[in-house]
Order: sequence, then C-alpha cells, then structure tokens
Amino acid sequence: MEIKSKNDIIDYFASGIKQDELIGVENEQFLFNIKTNKRAEYENIKKLLQIFITKFGWQEIKENENLIGLKFNGKSISLEPGNQIELSGDKLKNIHEVCVELHNFQKELDSACFDTNLTNMATGYDPVTKLKDAPNNPKERYKIMTNEMPKGGELSLNMMYQTSGTQVNMDYSSEEDFKKKFKLMCYLTPLAIGIFANSAVYENRASGYLSYRAKVWQNTARAGLPKIFLENMDFEKYAEFIIKFPLLFIEKNNSYHYGGDQTFKDFMEGNLQSNKSIPTDRDLGLHLSTIFTEVRLKKYLEVRSIDECEWDCHCAGPAFYTGLIYGNLEESLDVIKKWDQSEILNAYYDSPKKGLNTLINNKTILEWGKIFLDISKDGLKKRKYINSNNQDETVFLKNVENILNEKKTRAEKVLEKL
Repeated sequence: MEIKSKNDIIDYFASGIKQDELIGVENEQFLFNIKTNKRAEYENIKKLLQIFITKFGWQEIKENENLIGLKFNGKSISLEPGNQIELSGDKLKNIHEVCVELHNFQKELDSACFDTNLTNMATGYDPVTKLKDAPNNPKERYKIMTNEMPKGGELSLNMMYQTSGTQVNMDYSSEEDFKKKFKLMCYLTPLAIGIFANSAVYENRASGYLSYRAKVWQNTARAGLPKIFLENMDFEKYAEFIIKFPLLFIEKNNSYHYGGDQTFKDFMEGNLQSNKSIPTDRDLGLHLSTIFTEVRLKKYLEVRSIDECEWDCHCAGPAFYTGLIYGNLEESLDVIKKWDQSEILNAYYDSPKKGLNTLINNKTILEWGKIFLDISKDGLKKRKYINSNNQDETVFLKNVENILNEKKTRAEKVLEKL
C-alpha cells in the first residue's frame, strides 16, 4: 500500500486495532568471549547463530549474504550494533507463556554459548567495555546510524553499542483505547526507569547514575520523551509527529541509503533527492522503527524504558505493565489524573540518577511504585490466567515487590558489591 497522505498513515495505525490484547517481549543481552573476557566479535556471533540453526532448528536471516539474525515460529533473533543479541518474542496471551518463551530461549542461548566459548551478561549498560573497544557487525543500517546519529545526540553511539533493554509490546482495541494506553505508558516512564534501574557501572566504576542506560538514551538522537507525548495523543497527532520527523535512511533494492535530513513528508510527496518514488507501508514501518522515543507507536504500542536484567527479573517488567495496561487501565489512569506534565518531565530527567527517590506530585517513585504494584496485582488477578501450579500472573511481580520492600534497586545492590 502506498502512503501518500496523513490519512494513509492514520489508516495504517487504525489497521493495528485488535481485540486480542497480546503481549510481545523483546530482550537484549551482551555476549562476551570467555577466553579474552572481551565482547563477542561478529565471527563469534556467527558461530553461535549456527548452533541455533543446527541444534534447535532456527532459520537464518541474511543481508547481502551476511548472517544477521534468525527466525522460528513467530520469534526472531537479531543483532544490535554492538552484537547485543536480541530475542523478539512471539505475540502471546499471558505472562506465563511469555516467561516460558524467555526461559526456553535462555536455555538455548546458554547451550549455544557453552559450545562457542561465550557467556551472556544481562544488564542495562556494558559495565566493563570502553566504547572504542565495542564490536560491530555488517548490518548496513548500522553504518549509516554510526555516521549520522552522533550529530543529534552526544551519547548516541553509547546507546547503539553499549546498552541493552527490555521492551514490552502491547495491543490497542480502538483509537480511544490507544489514547489511554499511550498516556499511561508515557506518564509511567520515570517509574519504569526508577524501579527497573540496573546499569550503575561504567568502565568498571560507578557512573553516578542508577540507570546509566536511561541517561544515555536521554542524550541520544531521535529519542527521549517529547512533551507532546504527555498531551492527548491520537492517531492524527502521532501521524503529524512522524511526518515532520527526518528520515534516517530508506531502503531501496535491498540496500540502505541515508535520508539526507529530508522528512517523511518529502518522501510522501515524491521529493526525495535520491528517490522520487512514493513510500509504501513497508517504508513507513521502517521510518517508525528509527524513532527511538521511550514509548513508540507502530501497529502496536511499545514500552522501551526498562533496563535489561538477569533471569530472575526478566518477566517482572512485562508482568507489571500487563497488570496495569490490560488488567486495570481505568484505575491506573485515575491515579495519574492530577500529575502535572512538567513534573513528569522533571522526574524523567531525574530518575536515572535518583531512582526510587525521584519525586512526582509530592510522592517518591518508591511510594508511587507501591501504589501501582497493588493496582497491577489486582489487574493480573482479574485476568485469571492460571498455570499448572495453580498460580496466576502475580507470581511474576515478586521481583518488583522485593525492590520496593527493600527500598533498593538492582543497581544499588551492584554498587554495594562494587
């Protein structure tokens, strides 16, 4: 489908409306070479991916004959710029299924790592490697990003090569439902950063932040939490937002080309200097994926503010958001109705350093976290998804509960050990 107007983009977002309320989770991890104690180079990664193919039946994804990822039954494995390995999970009904998927992938990853002398590290920011020593891979888009991204944000390369996060993807059932979910996700961004902070170390020393990953993303091109996101967003406003956004690159003949600071509007009007064609829905999807905001709209919603963490908390962030967004949306919205937008933005910038002590509307994130934890628990109980051990989805909130009861993030525990 060609995208010629704002209405075409609105129709694109509307085509994402569905009633299923499925959950998709994406997790990134760093890989290290056991023999050298350095991040895994692309040649190491190729061997690891081959193990997934021969041992577990995954199918290869190539770009210009380079192995850049894998796919299997609705799931995919991709490589981030610094060879962080990312699992993009299938769309699933409940957190029990999500956690089984993550657990099964982790077992396969551990096995493949053992066979290739690699090991994984699940944290929001690489705590040991200097940026200049980070590895790379031959994905074409990353070459363009490496050249262009630093022009718009001083820590853009740190974001690309040194960070890992957890992303939660969720559905909307109507435009009105989208508006409510988008608002809640944006308002809760400081809480996500504060509660799930797990990246306090930079080059073997304390960074001065509990979530250095979040600090980096705040200083990355095309990223952040735009003030317009805290206003009443709808499909039209989001379409206007992305139309005016510069193109990072376009894909033509299976190759990527720099967008030259022209906008998607130029593309729609056939005015690109390098390409006079009209964009398709595939081009629109590519453009949407190059907007790196904390919350993002495609044909579903993405929460992108959670630091990556070890196995015992992988399911906590997705469970927390599922209870709020799918289980108790109206009650959650009622809590934030008096929050001031300027306070949220202040909290957003404070939360990477202050963590649970960040203030919003005269309460700390620790206090708000306990309130939203109870709302999430109640929401998950309402959903009534029970596993074989007769447990509902609230079992996955234990990690969040521990953080709030101990008044201590994972980042602070790491600093104590350091």
